[in-house]
Amino acid sequence: MTAQRSAFSYFLPLFGIGALHAISFAPDPLPLHFLPFVQLITLACLAFYSFKAARASQFVWGAFGFGLANFGVGIYWLHISMHQYGGMPFLLAAMAVALFAGLMALYYVVAIALVRFFIPNARGAWQQQLAAAAIWASAWTLLEWVRGTFLTGFPWLNIAYAHVDSMFTGWATVLGAYGVAWWVAFTAAVMALFALNTHKHAPKSYSFPLGLALLGALAGILLGGIQWHQPHGDPFYVRLAQGNIDQQMKFDPAHLQDGVKLYKQLAAAAPKDPEASPTLIILPETIIPLFQHQWQLDFWQEWIDIAKQQQATILLGAPLYAQQGERGIYTNSVISIDQNSNPTAIQQLQLDYRYDKHHLVPFGEFIPPGFHWFLELLHIPLGDFNRGATRQANLSLHQQHIGPDICYEDVFGEEIIQSVRPHADHGDGATMLINISNLAWFGDTWALRQHLQIARMRSIETARPMLRATNTGATAAIFPTGEVQALLPTHTVGILDVEVQGTQGLTPYVQLGNWPIVTWSLLVLLLLGRKLRATHPHSQHNN
Repeated sequence: MTAQRSAFSYFLPLFGIGALHAISFAPDPLPLHFLPFVQLITLACLAFYSFKAARASQFVWGAFGFGLANFGVGIYWLHISMHQYGGMPFLLAAMAVALFAGLMALYYVVAIALVRFFIPNARGAWQQQLAAAAIWASAWTLLEWVRGTFLTGFPWLNIAYAHVDSMFTGWATVLGAYGVAWWVAFTAAVMALFALNTHKHAPKSYSFPLGLALLGALAGILLGGIQWHQPHGDPFYVRLAQGNIDQQMKFDPAHLQDGVKLYKQLAAAAPKDPEASPTLIILPETIIPLFQHQWQLDFWQEWIDIAKQQQATILLGAPLYAQQGERGIYTNSVISIDQNSNPTAIQQLQLDYRYDKHHLVPFGEFIPPGFHWFLELLHIPLGDFNRGATRQANLSLHQQHIGPDICYEDVFGEEIIQSVRPHADHGDGATMLINISNLAWFGDTWALRQHLQIARMRSIETARPMLRATNTGATAAIFPTGEVQALLPTHTVGILDVEVQGTQGLTPYVQLGNWPIVTWSLLVLLLLGRKLRATHPHSQHNN
């Protein structure tokens, strides 16, 4: 009973701290500049408790409580998609979110268990503290990477995303989001170890790890000041449309035409400034709610007429269907339409340009083996798609090479950089990125602002402008530095006509990907961890 009470004494405070940690991922109305400090301090608290724990049960339950609250609060919006739009009973949807949060929390448990395996005793000289902090950062980063990769991956709430506006942001251009995560985790561990070892006495030598963490932050600032990109081609105007179509209406047969009609009006609207006429019009994911062959030729001709009227190319999201033998091929796609397009060709998928989504969302876009029973509890249309290739041709337009991605795909930095790299078979790398999304599944929640936060990180990593056309938000244009150029309020109807400049030049992260930070983290664990473990051969944890 005493051991159980001791473990609970770690679970409860860290559950509360984990809930605070979730706030660092773009909630409103907390000022954005405050978010990195919330994240850093709460992670430092987790590190402090984890290093302090005398028993394995303490740090295991503490880490689980932190992770359970972090994911339970941070992705609470999954409940809305399952209950309000998917038709799942309220309590069953809540249980599903709690179960998912618990599974994600296990990554934190494994990370901290790894740390404590290599560091049975966190008390010692500054050299040991420095090594311990590096091991903490490496274990945390590796498990973040595994979480973002294993079983298609779920890197949402990676600690790096709380730092799109912090001192560590510049590391993203060199080591990507996982490199940012390493430095943040290292700094949090240094803070925790300093507090743990010097709460009674504070020898000056113990400050050295803090100084190194500060140097890492300063290096991040310097890296952020390097301009990794140069202008490519001439700037031109792009229109981003946001129709705010309610998800319950979008696939309702009685309202199918209403949503499409609204997007036609947004695409055809005259610009407020006659000199800001768009060359490219970008519309959100699946604004065409039926497959291309289910619409009459007149329907597609109307889109062609809008493109001709605006003298622009239209990019829009649509589900596509093709017959291959006896089976149908379904894709969640982006297609282009211009004044030279042909309605019959569109119906028959003889398209000038298309992009098929590669990284599909489990349950929403594909059914994992053995989970058909779960999908039967939901009432979500378009539930089983085919994947597009990882690297597909970019759209060449107005001297630019435009790399599209759809919704959830921009969460995966290692996949986005594929479109930025030149390719022998698919041509030049992207000079600008676009994301088309439909987050109406999640209501007016943190999901919209979290997704914008993630997209900003992709711009920083690639040094490319990012254009986001979403159904409910956040529709935005993002500079190559990650700053927001223009933004529509969420859950409003509107258009953004913005002037965009394409860029060229490859950041170190685009060239090398995640392998440098993953390799570094593994080496730290294997070399430093083994050395520290050897210094405490008789240290054990009791259950």
